[in-house]
Amino acid sequence: MPNDLLVNNDVETKPFGLTESAAVQISKLLLMEEESEKKFMRVAVEGGGCSGFQYIFKFDTERNNDDLVFEKNGVEVVVDETSLELVTGGRLDYVEELIGSYFQIANPNASSSCGCGTSFSI
Repeated sequence: MPNDLLVNNDVETKPFGLTESAAVQISKLLLMEEESEKKFMRVAVEGGGCSGFQYIFKFDTERNNDDLVFEKNGVEVVVDETSLELVTGGRLDYVEELIGSYFQIANPNASSSCGCGTSFSI
């Protein structure tokens, strides 16, 4: 494994983790994909949203030099170094509620977030 990648198998270990629920849902979504390439979920933070920063969740096949890999039950989540600075200590979860199902990040660095949970400020 290249030196620029960090594999984190423990959800409680910082700098980032994912819950069992998130790993199961990502696995289900990947099984639905028709492409045979090895895919993983990318979590990124970009400027924007109603609170200043917004979370981006997408599937990807290519890693960048500054990506760090976090794994649970064979499911990989990749976060770039810049985004990781904003979500350090956070955890990706998948939530199922009456109003809908969605991925969310429990981010200890966020001082506030919007009602939809995809935007935050520090």
